[in-house]
Amino acid sequence: MADAIDQNDMVALREELGDLLFQVVFHAQLADEAGCFDFSDVAEAICHKMVRRHPHVFAEEAARDVPAQIHAWEATKAEERASKGNDSILDGVAGTLPPLTRALKLQARAARVGFDWPGAFEVIEKIDEELSEIKYEIENDGGPDRLEDEMGDLLFACVNLARKLTIDPDRCLKRANAKFDRRFRDVEGQLRQSGRRLDQASLDEMEALWLRAKRLEKAEDREK
Repeated sequence: MADAIDQNDMVALREELGDLLFQVVFHAQLADEAGCFDFSDVAEAICHKMVRRHPHVFAEEAARDVPAQIHAWEATKAEERASKGNDSILDGVAGTLPPLTRALKLQARAARVGFDWPGAFEVIEKIDEELSEIKYEIENDGGPDRLEDEMGDLLFACVNLARKLTIDPDRCLKRANAKFDRRFRDVEGQLRQSGRRLDQASLDEMEALWLRAKRLEKAEDREK
């Protein structure tokens, strides 16, 4: 079964890579027709970039340990930013990225130069602090702008915790979405079996059914 799943994953990966390659070829062709560059220029540019950024691999340079590689990487990136007229380490983190992804990349960039929490527990303390600030705004009628600002800080801190735990926050949220979807549908199904709809059940009843669905799901997981 595992081999079948892996094979299916590879087929899906092949299709996704084809879609990606199509976009590269398509935009390179548009640029070529505009007299700017062609596909070979794109390939050559990424080859030069790889060699430039990894001299310990492609050039006659002594092997580096991880800290030395990170330091050299940042030095190279700083030179590239300067040549483009950019002066921030955060330059190049696209503003068009999905918010969770951009938060993760901004934090990772800052962490490369030491602007980072020492560990996960310090980030948890920050999350507690942000929660307290949200509670304060709620209790003092802070208004939508203040609540939005504080909620953003809380989400940013949660992304930071995921980064410190070396897990993907987007994947975490996808799993949480799927979990909620399963359990809520289970609640609907239980009510349907009793001949009722959601709007005919109290919150306490729905919560009890939710907890039942949660217990059954966890029991099934333990049996696997």
